Amino acid sequence: MFVPLVMLAAHAMDAHAQSSVTLYGSLDTSIEVTNPGAGYVARMDSGAYRGSRVGLRGAEDIGNGVRILFTLENGFGSADGTLAVNNTIFNRQAWIGVGTPYGTLRVGRQYSPIYIPFKGGLDAFGAGTIASGLDNLSKITPYESNAITYLSPEFHGFSTTFMTSLRSASDGDGNGLAANIETFAYHNGPLRISYAHQQTHGNGALRANLGGVSYVYGPITGFVSFFNGDGGTPRYHNDGVSVSARYAVSGRFRASLGYTYLRDRSGGDNNADQFSAACEYDLSKRVLLYASAGWLRNRGQAEFTLRGVNVTGLPPSWPGATVRGVQLGMIDRF
Repeated sequence: MFVPLVMLAAHAMDAHAQSSVTLYGSLDTSIEVTNPGAGYVARMDSGAYRGSRVGLRGAEDIGNGVRILFTLENGFGSADGTLAVNNTIFNRQAWIGVGTPYGTLRVGRQYSPIYIPFKGGLDAFGAGTIASGLDNLSKITPYESNAITYLSPEFHGFSTTFMTSLRSASDGDGNGLAANIETFAYHNGPLRISYAHQQTHGNGALRANLGGVSYVYGPITGFVSFFNGDGGTPRYHNDGVSVSARYAVSGRFRASLGYTYLRDRSGGDNNADQFSAACEYDLSKRVLLYASAGWLRNRGQAEFTLRGVNVTGLPPSWPGATVRGVQLGMIDRF
C-alpha cells in the first residue's frame, strides 16, 4: 500500500513540475503627429506597433509529447487604461488546445492565421505603426471567435495553418461556417515564401489574399508582397503590392524603408500609395523604442489613412486628401 502511494505522489509531483501558467503582456504607447489634410494633430496612441495587452498562458505536459494548452488575452488602452472592447474581458484570445509532435489544435477565440505574425513577416515594418503601408492599405480579419485551428509543425521547411469558425446561434444568417482561413509557408535559410487566403461569410463577408517573399542578405532583409480583397463594410475591392527593406545597423538598431501601391478595382480610380520610413532600437531585452513616418497619397475619392495595429487612424480631411505623419513610441514587454 505504501509503495503505490509513494509512486502516485511522485507522479503527481512530476506532473505538477511539468505544468506552468505564465502572466505576460506589453505596453505599447506612442506620440503621433499627423496631418490628414487640413492641419497637424497631435495625439497619444496605444498599440500602434504590437498592441497593449495582458494575458495568461498555460501548458501542462500529460506525457508522450502531448500538452494541454490555453491562452486568455485582453487588449487595453495604455494611454487611458480602458478596455479595447467594452464589456469584453478577453477580446484578443480565449482558447484551449492540445499540442502534439504532429501539430497543435486550438478551439475558441483566436488571432486569425493571416494576422501578425504572418502578416508581419511580409513587411520590413512588421505590419505595424503608421509606417506600414501593407497594414494601412490591405484589409484582413484580425480575430475569429468560435474558431477551430490546426497549426502544423515545420516539415522540410514547409508549414501550414487551417482555421474554420462556426457562426453563433444568435447570428442573423443562421448557423454554419462563419469563416475559413488558410496559410502556407516555406522557409529555407535566408529565403521565406508565404501565402494566405481568407473567406468570411454572412453580412460583410470578406475574401482576401496575402502573400510574398522575403530574403536575408547579410544585414539587409528585403520584402516583396501582394494583397487583394473584396468585401467588408464599407466594401473594400482593391489589390496592391508592397516593397520594403530593413537594414540591421547593429545588433540593437534597425532602419527600414518601403513603398506600397494600391489599385482600386471597383472602377472608380480611387487609388492610393504610401512612402514609409522607420527605425527601432532595443533598449534592453524587453524594451523597444521606435520611430516611424508615413506619407500616404489618396487619389480620386480614396480615404485611406495612417493607422497602427490597434489604432484607428485620423480620417482624411476630404476624399483624396494626402495624409502625413510621424510617430515616436516605446514597447515594454513582461
